[in-house]
Amino acid sequence: MSKIKFAVVCASNQNRSMEAHHVLRQHNFSISSYGTGTAVRLPGPSADKPNIYSFGTPYDDIYNELASQDRHLYTQNGLLLMLDRNRRIKRAPERFQDTSDVFDVIFTCEERCFDAACEMIDSISDVGILNRSRQSNQPVHVINVEIIDNHEQATVGGKLILQLAQELVANMSVDGQIEATTDLDQEIGALLEAFIDKTKANILYTITYL
Repeated sequence: MSKIKFAVVCASNQNRSMEAHHVLRQHNFSISSYGTGTAVRLPGPSADKPNIYSFGTPYDDIYNELASQDRHLYTQNGLLLMLDRNRRIKRAPERFQDTSDVFDVIFTCEERCFDAACEMIDSISDVGILNRSRQSNQPVHVINVEIIDNHEQATVGGKLILQLAQELVANMSVDGQIEATTDLDQEIGALLEAFIDKTKANILYTITYL
């Protein structure tokens, strides 16, 4: 099992990040998942009436509430199936900005989540400048795999993230950990270029430090 710590981040920690969490977990990766939004938003009975929940609301509670609202609608649109999967993986959606965990690689599922993740890491780094006990100069590789937020594309995107995680572990790690080299940024950049050529995935990448 790889010692590399992965995280995957979308807006609400419901669809795209949880599909990737599901498939990476099945393949024994160290994986956590989060959302970057201010609240959890799910489709409602109409476009102007979404279901909105606070992060930390258990998936089981959301499932039961939606099932009582309109079981037929939320079965048809896949929400109950998605929530049933989610509650088998962890208790509740988590907000990325609230975690104190540190990761080697963070996958995001859209550009605004990529920006939010980078901003959060930069803010932690700024605190570290004032608090030297927090400084480790640990690299964090942030990779955005652009995924449309629907169930079908989440499945496709989850497979892409799994494939990319497997390639990172196979090509960039020694004894299960990402090798520390001065050329690592360039090496991962080259790996991602090859991955983009092969899969046609829409990818952004940056490296930042804690």
